Amino acid sequence: MVIGTIRELECEKKTVLLRLDLNSPIDPGSHLILDDKRFKEHLPTIRALSGSRTVILTHQSRPGKKDFTTLQAHADKLEQLLGTPVTYVDSIFGKHARDAVSGAKPGDVIMLENVRFNAEENLTLKPEDAKKTHIVKKLAGMADFFVNDAFGTAHRSQPTVVGLPVVMRSAAGLLMEKEVTTLSKVFSGAPRPVCMVLGGTKADDSIDVARHVLAHGIADYVIVIGVVANVFLIADGINIGKPSSQLIAQLKYEPEIEKAQAILASYRDRVFMPEFVAVRQDNKRVEYPVQKIPDDAPVLDIGMDAVRVLTQAIKKSGTVVFNGPAGLFEDADFATGTYELLKAASQVEFSVVGGGHTAAVIEKMGLVSHFTHISTGGGACIEFLTGKKLPAVDALEQSKKIFG
Repeated sequence: MVIGTIRELECEKKTVLLRLDLNSPIDPGSHLILDDKRFKEHLPTIRALSGSRTVILTHQSRPGKKDFTTLQAHADKLEQLLGTPVTYVDSIFGKHARDAVSGAKPGDVIMLENVRFNAEENLTLKPEDAKKTHIVKKLAGMADFFVNDAFGTAHRSQPTVVGLPVVMRSAAGLLMEKEVTTLSKVFSGAPRPVCMVLGGTKADDSIDVARHVLAHGIADYVIVIGVVANVFLIADGINIGKPSSQLIAQLKYEPEIEKAQAILASYRDRVFMPEFVAVRQDNKRVEYPVQKIPDDAPVLDIGMDAVRVLTQAIKKSGTVVFNGPAGLFEDADFATGTYELLKAASQVEFSVVGGGHTAAVIEKMGLVSHFTHISTGGGACIEFLTGKKLPAVDALEQSKKIFG
């Protein structure tokens, strides 16, 4: 992949549209931002553009959601973290916004209104169609360059993400560049053996990843945990009990069972499944071999014997990509599998985490500095690992070809 970087742009005293992903948890009553992690991830890029007029484009939630709101609180939070004024403008490309941008001085930071307030931004479009939208035409006319630092939305094909790069010279921000570079290393140049730990509830995405990395020799082996493991256990003929089977049906993962069967048929020796699990019985953690899972108890974690086997496999790896917990980690009785596997992964030479719940657990454990990279985009990260071209990255590549 060849994408431009901000080091290649002469941004000094120029106007730069900077796409960020500041979508954050918000208190519904006070509208206060409850977690500023995403803000902090973008600070290096904003500071790198300090000599330009920086015009921030970002979003909060989507239409119909309770936390779909204006960006006044986001501008205040960013100002607090950045230590310099951030001007909030309650318009995206209206006269108020255009006047604010044209009147800005080098070093000024402006945050325009939630781009998803514009109906066009909620469309899924190819770059050639996105560039014809009103929002792209108007925004492109307000600036000299476009910088995309929003890896969290890189799997979305929305106008500001894919349209702006094909109508103006564009580049990846420092966070976007870091994400793409680090995740690309998993495919080529990562220390061997490469181990993928796939868990959580998004079994469909994880099974796509497993199939891709095994078929292309990207991963030497795959460890499945959480709901992903339950799908594989069913595929292997194991009765996982009514509660867990009903959850698979509720999540509409029956088609994934067939995919898991195909993976096991081709790569059984490279897929590690837990041989022991923990269930809740009489309000306590009780462990069973998978062949003896009770019919009336939900599987909520991997068993300690499985923890020992799987942590050994992880520790023998040169690279670990960890995506999704091993069970109901929010409950202390069923957090053991997730915690122990993450501790093992933190000791590996090259370790990548797919964001989301897993990242939150690592932060709680105080192990953030022990991992090579923790992705800021769960959905974008896992789509990248399936081998799919992310729309935002593809658009930046196109921009590099068009504008040099």
